[in-house]
Amino acid sequence: MLFRLIYDDHLAQAAYLIGCQRTGEAIVIDPERDVDRYLDLAKREGLRLVAATETHIHADFVSGSRELAERGVKVFLSGEGGPDWSYQWQHKRTVGGTYDHQLLRNGDVIKVGNIEIKALHTPGHTPEHLSFLVTDRGGGAAEPMGIATGDFVFVGDLGRPDLLESAAGQAGVAAPSARTLFKSVATFASLPDYVQVWPGHGAGSACGKALGAVPQSTVGYERRFNPAIAAAKSEGAFVDYILSGQPEPPRYFARMKKWNKEGPPVLGGVPKPRRAGADELARLDARAVAIIDTRTWREFMGGHLAGSLYIPFGTGFPTEAGSLIEPSEPIHLIIDEPRLDDAVRDLIRVGLDRVESWSSPASVAEAGSRGGTIVTSKEISPEAARSRLGAFFVLDARKATEHAEVHIDGATQVSHTQIVSNLARLPKDRPILVHCKSGGRSARVCAFLDRLGYDATNLAGGITAWQQQGLPTKP
Repeated sequence: MLFRLIYDDHLAQAAYLIGCQRTGEAIVIDPERDVDRYLDLAKREGLRLVAATETHIHADFVSGSRELAERGVKVFLSGEGGPDWSYQWQHKRTVGGTYDHQLLRNGDVIKVGNIEIKALHTPGHTPEHLSFLVTDRGGGAAEPMGIATGDFVFVGDLGRPDLLESAAGQAGVAAPSARTLFKSVATFASLPDYVQVWPGHGAGSACGKALGAVPQSTVGYERRFNPAIAAAKSEGAFVDYILSGQPEPPRYFARMKKWNKEGPPVLGGVPKPRRAGADELARLDARAVAIIDTRTWREFMGGHLAGSLYIPFGTGFPTEAGSLIEPSEPIHLIIDEPRLDDAVRDLIRVGLDRVESWSSPASVAEAGSRGGTIVTSKEISPEAARSRLGAFFVLDARKATEHAEVHIDGATQVSHTQIVSNLARLPKDRPILVHCKSGGRSARVCAFLDRLGYDATNLAGGITAWQQQGLPTKP
């Protein structure tokens, strides 16, 4: 058996390629949308990708299952969860007709060569969620080697059961989902200690609150040391534990749920944006085009095209872009060419497909000399901000849990990935002082608010610098 982990560091997402080397067949579990990576990997390993499956209807990225189905790969989708959580795209081939597919129920088996993949219904994170027990029959094994747990069991955590309420807007389902998750934990805990755990996410994902940075584990280890599983000694204690302290989900999660359920648009390949020179860059209208400037904050603050968004290319790039930009908006990237393909892939993984053009960072200054409007961003030191605090509407762009620990008196808390949904709470007739922990998340918010005509100022160094100066905080 061949086993390969394909990991996306920016979304902390794991896909798994599993192949039978005797027959040359392979399956991918939980693929992202740029499926060329899995096809190429299988080919390099002398395998043919014949099947794809996914653990559930994902909220944090666009699934690649439909993209693979368009290429003739058979897809296996959950048939659990009831009509409200049934896939709706398997009969919608772009040329008409039905994809080669099979709906899976609890206990159903997928065979890929001599590899046996058994579906276990493990609801709680979502109603239709499946986990997959993998047994290498070709190697003579009669018991499973590992379980692909998706967003059910992580290293050190469990998948949050509140997303259908907090992200998808289904009121009143968080507590019942937590009770369902409690029952699924018992199923997991009954597995042998030696079974490896292959989770769908690692540290940095918003699909849990305390995911570990170790990529894989075992059932025995998680049963002994996973705090969320340890909390499952009683249903009431478990529900209280699993629902407390969960971070605000990024705004785009609701859209991903809808797309992955109904069927994401078929791309057919990774977009190839054209290069735009300084003259074209100078003519861009940031009201009609989302200009993503990936330079450093110092460079952006010192001079950028009016209306540009400040989203540096790093681990938060797809989450922040997905939270601030609508899928209907055309996108222009200001980025170094070696990073272009990675940035485009990040964007399409969260449903931002209209990546139409790009320019190099050096083009910004040149665009200014060609008639483009170059503006600066406002930033203020903690000492200066303290002397003017009464004039500001103070916006805390951190998570609610961070705000609860310590905050500036009178500050309004809105997570930076939820700012679009909370614009009605912000004044346009008063300057806004935006802060986070150290100044990064708040800088993104300031640029976004500037684009919409707000008067936003970033607190240099965030609340960390504020505290270091001995300035007052609550509680």
